[in-house]
Amino acid sequence: MSDPMETGARAEILAKIRKAVKGAPDVAIPRDYRTTVPVTDPVGLLAERLDDYRAVVHVLPAADVDAKVAELTEGRRMVVPGERAWTREELAAADGVVTGCAIAIAETGTIVLDTRQGERAQTLLPDYHLCLVRADQIVGGVPDAIARLNPSLPLTWISGPSATSDIELNRVEGVHGPRTLEVIIST
Repeated sequence: MSDPMETGARAEILAKIRKAVKGAPDVAIPRDYRTTVPVTDPVGLLAERLDDYRAVVHVLPAADVDAKVAELTEGRRMVVPGERAWTREELAAADGVVTGCAIAIAETGTIVLDTRQGERAQTLLPDYHLCLVRADQIVGGVPDAIARLNPSLPLTWISGPSATSDIELNRVEGVHGPRTLEVIIST
């Protein structure tokens, strides 16, 4: 009995594939994926990768973080996700957002937010994002991050400020999220 979804062109293509692989031997597919990525200087590598993505990066002792946050946010209307429910109008009027992160990936320069329901817009609508990363939140690579993340939470993966290119390959920033990403890495 044939599958009712296999009609017309789809059925023809699948029939050709089945004919082409008929009698082919089973091949073992290796599944020896990397499960960890060793990095000798995760803080330095993350800072370098974020800089490559045009993020502004500060590597500071933990004792200096509060003063730096106060300096960077002075006079700005900042949103803090989870603090309260923000209306779309408030988000549009905000100068920026301050977040922590769930994990940061040194190899790729990626910051992962494990945003709760309703918080994602709070990290995407303001034009400026200040993200605080502790050194113990930095992992070597994506496999390390996957092992530590909670898959039941919505995850936002950020690799630099929001950017895209138009048809002529002109870079345009701030189209899908904050135009400016500033990161404080505390050591």
